Amino acid sequence: MSDPVQELKDFKPRKEFFVGIDSDGCAFDSMEIKHKECFCPQFIYHFGLQSVSKYAREVWEFVNLYSKNRGCNRFMAIQYATELLAARKEVKDRHAEVPVLKDLADWCKRETKLGNPAFLAEVERNPSDEMKMIKAWSLGVNETIAWFVKNVPPYPLVEESLQKMTEKADALVVSQTPTEALEREWGEHGIDKYVRMIAGQERGTKTEHIRFAAGGKYPAEKILMIGDAPGDYKAAKANNALFFPINPGHEEASWEKLYNEGLDRFFAGTFAGSYQEELLREFDQYLPEKPGWN
Repeated sequence: MSDPVQELKDFKPRKEFFVGIDSDGCAFDSMEIKHKECFCPQFIYHFGLQSVSKYAREVWEFVNLYSKNRGCNRFMAIQYATELLAARKEVKDRHAEVPVLKDLADWCKRETKLGNPAFLAEVERNPSDEMKMIKAWSLGVNETIAWFVKNVPPYPLVEESLQKMTEKADALVVSQTPTEALEREWGEHGIDKYVRMIAGQERGTKTEHIRFAAGGKYPAEKILMIGDAPGDYKAAKANNALFFPINPGHEEASWEKLYNEGLDRFFAGTFAGSYQEELLREFDQYLPEKPGWN
């Protein structure tokens, strides 16, 4: 992708409606396996957290699976996780050293495309020990996912929902997963044919994906984001778009509801208002802001 953002800006409507769909934890039941078997072990290994592995795992899973930060970008997640871990009494009592990620925090403030290509370029410019450690972690995560995460199908009714939505809508994958992994996973299960483009972390934030691809091209009431994390809702809200939540732990029921009534309401113009408000009230109950150990 010579200019991945420009490709989003050049996206032209073919149909009346636009639908953005998150991937991990939303279309695919892949969040648990990726974070528990790939991200977290690499986190413990590369950050030297073996002496507090129990607490490192608990923190990582809270940040990425069981809190309102669920689904956030990996470079933001590593900051949240190290900060939470360093603050834990059990970690302090064991005199464990948790790295302070100042260089990463500075880079995240400057950069919007928080993906590996931009990060690797930054490491070339700033090859500090901290940045080289994070590079090894991020590349290790990608390698582990590539060989470990296989045969994880979409949730039931995902393909049927894609078929139904693409009769009237242009569909786009909106994700913070690397594009290579997204293309492999959507292609493995033959559902990439339903989407016009797969937008991963290299194309910017989810908010930018929607803004560049759909903003000013479709009426706001004809733009829908489907996601499983508060960040997905924030991306929709930032673009005045509608949002349908895939509730964590209740994904099958959510897709059934989307297929049986949500899409029909969206296309009929009866989604906004009380229907969406009720969906959001239920969604907000599933993920806490603060960890239980506090």
